[in-house]
Amino acid sequence: MASSGDKVVYFLMGGFIGAAVALLLAPKSGEETRRLLDDMYQEGAGHLGEKIQDGKDFIAEKSREVVEDVEEKIEQGKETVEKTKKQLAAAVEAGVKASKKKKKSVS
Repeated sequence: MASSGDKVVYFLMGGFIGAAVALLLAPKSGEETRRLLDDMYQEGAGHLGEKIQDGKDFIAEKSREVVEDVEEKIEQGKETVEKTKKQLAAAVEAGVKASKKKKKSVS
């Protein structure tokens, strides 16, 4: 499925092609027709350039968002690992204390 940006580009291209054919079949001099075609080409190139820049801006923004999301997930992962290490250390320490207490009570 074509995106709305693609549809706009296809629409503009179709319009320019249709206009070019109409101009070629119109009763104008060659110089006038070439000038009109050149003007249309310049206008189309400008529109296409704008669409390309819009696409680049969109991609840059989405890239920034993805990088921020990944950095946030990495930070959350680090915090989870640190929390788990602390819990594990506390459990080991509690086990060691319980073992020593048990040994003292058996002796």
